[in-house]
Amino acid sequence: MKKFKYIAACSTVIILVSCGSKKSQLTEIKPDIITEHVNYDTDDPAIWINAQDASASIVFGTDKDTDGGVFAFDLEGKIIPEKSITNIERPNNVDLRYGFPLTDSTETDIIAFTERERKMLRIYSVPDMKALDGGGFPVFDDDSNEAFQYPMGVSLYKSPIDGAFYAIVGRKTGPLENYLYQYKITSKADSLVGFDLVRKFGSFSGKKEIEAIAVDDALGYVYYSDEGDSVKKYYAEPSKGNEQLAAFGQEDFLEDIEGIAIASYPDGSGMIIVSDQQRGQFNLYDRKTNAFIKALNLTTTETDGCEVVTVPLNGTFKNGLFVAMNDDGTFYYYDLGKLK
Repeated sequence: MKKFKYIAACSTVIILVSCGSKKSQLTEIKPDIITEHVNYDTDDPAIWINAQDASASIVFGTDKDTDGGVFAFDLEGKIIPEKSITNIERPNNVDLRYGFPLTDSTETDIIAFTERERKMLRIYSVPDMKALDGGGFPVFDDDSNEAFQYPMGVSLYKSPIDGAFYAIVGRKTGPLENYLYQYKITSKADSLVGFDLVRKFGSFSGKKEIEAIAVDDALGYVYYSDEGDSVKKYYAEPSKGNEQLAAFGQEDFLEDIEGIAIASYPDGSGMIIVSDQQRGQFNLYDRKTNAFIKALNLTTTETDGCEVVTVPLNGTFKNGLFVAMNDDGTFYYYDLGKLK
């Protein structure tokens, strides 16, 4: 939950200085690239790796407003107009996966994002950016409380068991149980996709909200930020049940627990990167054990979403790419080696 002003109840100069010290005091790590500005308010990124030419990979980022969009950026941070999706009614979070079977003989990479004001999930093909959803899929429409029908977070999941594709969707506000819905994405006639609810799960503390969702496909876990409480962990595979597996980070954040990115490697190692929004830093956790590793100051302000890939892309991003939203309407790019 991004906040632009903070007023602390400090009664003396000494206490005021103490309040100010809550901002990150860690050594600053500067970005390698800062993108061009979007029109309104950056929120969440996703990274598409071009399998034919990694240097031509694309960073997608949401611009959160009534007349918003999903902007495409090259690795220099320049907007690619022909790959951007505009006139979207308050897009929030975005995610993508590779190799969706659109027909029996055709696969495409897909990008998904929430369109909050229309209560929809949108799905497009990448990189040709064609809508596959017939105008959008309603989400949470079985909830009798209209306030609980507005989507916010989303993460895709490609099952390593049977190759099925899913969208796990969160909402702006919701109940204390079953805050998340999981939908199966299927192919239909006319090169469009179908969308079927397969489960409801996920506890909510009731303290703030749940926005950031990230799935570790290879290990089969979904993580989400219960912003005022903890990072929560469940199985991503619907057949494995709805038991909460872990909750961590309770003492590691100043206020809001925000964006989540999972840096994964083939041997199962890696890290979970989570935005400590008001402190202006990121907390890193072990991918296997979820144990705290360290915190980093990447000089962003009020970061909501973030994303990471672990493969080399070009001469600047030799170790992979980490992307974080900044509250001035840009995204910051870092070579992943800076985070290790």
